[in-house]
Amino acid sequence: MELLRQKHTNIINEVDLSFQRYLLKQLPFNERLIGIKGSRGVGKTTLLLQYIKQYYGVVSDKALYISLDDLYFTAHNLTDFVSEFVAKGGTHLFIDEVHKYKNWSIELKNIYDSYAKLQIVFTGSSLLEILNARSDLSRRALVYTMQGMSFREFLNFNYKTDFKSLSLLDILNNHVEIANQLTNEIKVLKYFHTYLKVGYFPFYNKNETLYYQRLQEIINMILEIELPLLRNTDISIIGKIKQLLYVISQSVPFKPNISALSNKIKTTRKTLLEYLHYLNDANVLKSLNKDNFGVSVLQKPEKLYFENTNYLYAIRGTEPNIGSIREMFFLNQLSQKHQLTYPDKGDFKVDDHYIFEIGGKAKTNKQIAGIENAFIASDDIEFGYENKIPLWLFGFLY
Repeated sequence: MELLRQKHTNIINEVDLSFQRYLLKQLPFNERLIGIKGSRGVGKTTLLLQYIKQYYGVVSDKALYISLDDLYFTAHNLTDFVSEFVAKGGTHLFIDEVHKYKNWSIELKNIYDSYAKLQIVFTGSSLLEILNARSDLSRRALVYTMQGMSFREFLNFNYKTDFKSLSLLDILNNHVEIANQLTNEIKVLKYFHTYLKVGYFPFYNKNETLYYQRLQEIINMILEIELPLLRNTDISIIGKIKQLLYVISQSVPFKPNISALSNKIKTTRKTLLEYLHYLNDANVLKSLNKDNFGVSVLQKPEKLYFENTNYLYAIRGTEPNIGSIREMFFLNQLSQKHQLTYPDKGDFKVDDHYIFEIGGKAKTNKQIAGIENAFIASDDIEFGYENKIPLWLFGFLY
């Protein structure tokens, strides 16, 4: 216990509070059990540490940060550790990397039921299953998914701005005025395409080669470690999944022909659809369906995208199609708060109400003519007009 407290103090002491991710202010920390899922590198650990430092200081008997991939937990039981922590006055436990600990969900359920005054926040892989037959945490835990940085956060993080997030209605109703205010403070187009290439993860260090190498390592870790551990994927098929990702990267947005694609990577249709579903759960890919209600493992997606534009640059190795990048950015930024589906006309239907066509500055209303609540999200423009809105502005939604 004392060794873990010393590690806690050392880590908290180094935490910088100058930039904080969007989710930090949204989490209901007064709840007893909160889970944060997300890809490696999006900032889950930093979020926990910043909250602890901000509200409990560097040293506290009440709050403690632990990581379940610490060697301590190869020889010690989490339940016994919590018993000692509570006995010594602990009230708030922040647990990182829960998926690295066997039977984590069963023990958390039992801890929750045994210590009514203990509050726990835990983080883990995007593939965490909160609802399962052995230990249903869904009635106990409030679970949030943390995305990478929005364009707004990228600007605040790198250029010391203090832009606030906007609602979708703000943008639709007042985009001309908002764009004018924002572009008076910073030349957004100068930085937008940098964000599309290297701005999604906070660890970019001005070296694209090393950044893309780390993104590939993250994807490899998901495929080679997390999928087998959390979805029981056979190690022998990892090579086929990598081949699948490369094929998709060459033609995103990808309208999958499941039969042709399964033949190409030499697997069955059922297995391929399972792969796609798992990759969507893992936040490697993003599926777009006709209907988000009752989406099943074996449902064929209408379109496939990478979860974020940086992944596509890292995997493809050459300059991607700009149309693909634009659509991917729009889907990623709106997915944090909104439901997107594939419409009969246009590129996206949002919340079953708004239609969006995505394009460059020359994009017209032709594809969405006569459709109510239809808009164009247009790249390479600072300001819009009527239903034509700058694409970059949708990067301010979170």
